[in-house]
Amino acid sequence: MTDLDFRHDVDRPVPGPPNSNLADILERVLDKGIVIAGDIKIDLLDIELLTIRLRLFVASVDTAKKAGIDWWETDPALSSRAARSALQEENRELRTRLEALESGPRDMASADR
Repeated sequence: MTDLDFRHDVDRPVPGPPNSNLADILERVLDKGIVIAGDIKIDLLDIELLTIRLRLFVASVDTAKKAGIDWWETDPALSSRAARSALQEENRELRTRLEALESGPRDMASADR
């Protein structure tokens, strides 16, 4: 067979995997979740200089919560509710310390009399 014998097959489409659009793929990934893990380690003469561990979990919020991951709800940088809670806790601690400092010298002054 020569090269000319195969040229008539060029116009015929080649069967391949079924087409999936990006939305279908994204929905499937977010529904099930996907974990990507990797380590980067740099050694020089058998001396470990640097180790970086990378973990990536891509999922929907519901899937992440089912997996027990909800750090975005308690991180003040990501959640206004968590930021308010952190601020309220800090204010409570500061008021307690202030009361302790204000009552300290008075107790000492009354003990001196």
